[in-house]
Amino acid sequence: MKDALAASKDHLSILEWGITPWTVLILCALPLLILIGFGIYPTRRTALLTAIPFALSLFVPWAWDWYWVIPVAAGLLVIFFSALDLVLFLTLVQIRQVKVTRQLQRVASLGNHHKVEVSLDNTGSTSIHAIIRDDTLAGQLSITPASHKIWLKPRKRTTLEFKVLPSRRGDFLLQYVYAHFLSLVGLWVRNHRFPCESHLHVYPNIKQLGEYALLARTNRLSQIGVRRTRKAGQDNDFERLRDYTQDDNYRHIDWRSTGRRQKLTVRQFQTDQSQRVIFLLDCGRMMTNEYQGMSLLDYALNSILMLSYVALDQGDSVGMLCFSDRINTYVPIAGGKKQMNRILHGGFNQFPSMVQSRFDEAFLYLSTHCRRRSLVVLLTNVIDQVNADQIQNYMQNLNGCHLPLLVLLRDHRVFDAADHPTMDPDILYRSAAASQLLVWRHQVLQRLRARGTLTLDVFPEEMTARMVNQYLDIKARHML
Repeated sequence: MKDALAASKDHLSILEWGITPWTVLILCALPLLILIGFGIYPTRRTALLTAIPFALSLFVPWAWDWYWVIPVAAGLLVIFFSALDLVLFLTLVQIRQVKVTRQLQRVASLGNHHKVEVSLDNTGSTSIHAIIRDDTLAGQLSITPASHKIWLKPRKRTTLEFKVLPSRRGDFLLQYVYAHFLSLVGLWVRNHRFPCESHLHVYPNIKQLGEYALLARTNRLSQIGVRRTRKAGQDNDFERLRDYTQDDNYRHIDWRSTGRRQKLTVRQFQTDQSQRVIFLLDCGRMMTNEYQGMSLLDYALNSILMLSYVALDQGDSVGMLCFSDRINTYVPIAGGKKQMNRILHGGFNQFPSMVQSRFDEAFLYLSTHCRRRSLVVLLTNVIDQVNADQIQNYMQNLNGCHLPLLVLLRDHRVFDAADHPTMDPDILYRSAAASQLLVWRHQVLQRLRARGTLTLDVFPEEMTARMVNQYLDIKARHML
């Protein structure tokens, strides 16, 4: 019994003065905290190696007296190899020997992938193992692949290629390229970010403009909802010869060209040109609602781009005024191919904000900067009587000097609530409120039409075709 007590005392003295898991943890934590202060972190491989002596030390209280030597020896070996790897890492890898540059297009299109090249120059005499990531701007840009794991050879340049996918419009500033330098064995990593500023302007997807041009050349615009408009009177300026279609007037058939080509050919005449169109785009709280991941402002901007392309193709001049509680941007009315780029650049960085729109400032600015007769297209939404009264008064004042066109965007949630009532009291009251709102909205439109304002009440996804058709109808009836 005395021998057992003496052995237990010796065992306790070893635990008291020897190395226990807690003392090892404290001894390891102090240098780690110092290294973390310099941006150097242990990797997952280091954590796995460190877990081995800790796991072995858990059996010390119940094992033989000499067993504690095993976890201590294992821990010393892990510390030795980790320290050796760290010393070689700090000695051979110097951040200042790496130079980083980025090359990318300044202009990008929403929803399309764009190539980004990151070049790394290793000016030192040793190879460097690193993981390279580009700036994602807190999830606003999607980068593929997410990272590149490479070896930077001494005195060599390595070029990496990324694909960037913008998730929204706007002006982006890519500030950094992130690098994770790995040690020789991979037990340590040093994080560093290289300043590398690059501007990226993300514009709306203009793929629809190319589709319109293709369908216009092949006389298939009806596929996107653009209908042919019968002209009130025919223009006399000859433009070109083209193939006959079913809706063409047989009086315009050019029989000489038909006989020569052995194919029905008609004469096409020019429409009235040099007319003016200006868009007033509301960027206030009424345009913050979303449908299928896009705000009403995004749908309105896409429609403006399409109608601007059509109007410029017809020889007209276009301009744009974006406003909220102030005048955000103004693109003066002009024609020509370069005007499309000005419209794009003026609207790509416009976003809806939760502020009350100042229609008075917008129309005052319009009256001072646009005096010639123009087609004034106001794109907004209305849900209260205050805004409705302002829109009615200002649009009525445009009559005579301008041709006003009001485009109101419908909210799917209101129409769905009104169209699907149930006996549930909560849903029934919501449906009744939505129906009352739609009746009031219809009365507002009726008053506007009675005062000479052209109106369109459309769902966001149907707005582009309806606006183009309205514009072509105005051109055909010579209302400008």
